[in-house]
Amino acid sequence: MKVAIKKLNKNAKIPAYGSEYAAGADLYACLEMPVVIGPGRTKVIPTGIAVELPVGYAGFIYARSGLATKQGLAPANKVGVVDCDYRGEVMVALHNHSSEPCTVNSGDRIAQLVVAPYVTAVFEVKKELSSTARGAGGFGSTGKN
Repeated sequence: MKVAIKKLNKNAKIPAYGSEYAAGADLYACLEMPVVIGPGRTKVIPTGIAVELPVGYAGFIYARSGLATKQGLAPANKVGVVDCDYRGEVMVALHNHSSEPCTVNSGDRIAQLVVAPYVTAVFEVKKELSSTARGAGGFGSTGKN
């Protein structure tokens, strides 16, 4: 699938897959100067790119496992969503889960973008829903004997 990319900054890096079968393409910071994210703090990091996703697809922004486990940096909203009609700059709100300040430099890989199809639901109000064995059990209710 081809996805149109617009560089909004001459220093922006195009998302790139780390391996042949990687699901997520790395997103790179595009900064004028390094950004320090303090412990427990969040900073919005620009990527310098905009994308044109096909109708019926969205871009899902996930943490990079190495960055999250080694430095404690991960998207603040857990999973960001880039809708197919959004044409602005792709930004990543990075949260520092560690107890030490972390520095983000221009060109650093900060997250990964997974392009995937989605379904637009039509919600219907009903007086009753069908019954299931699980019922209304939630938050750890399954798997108990």
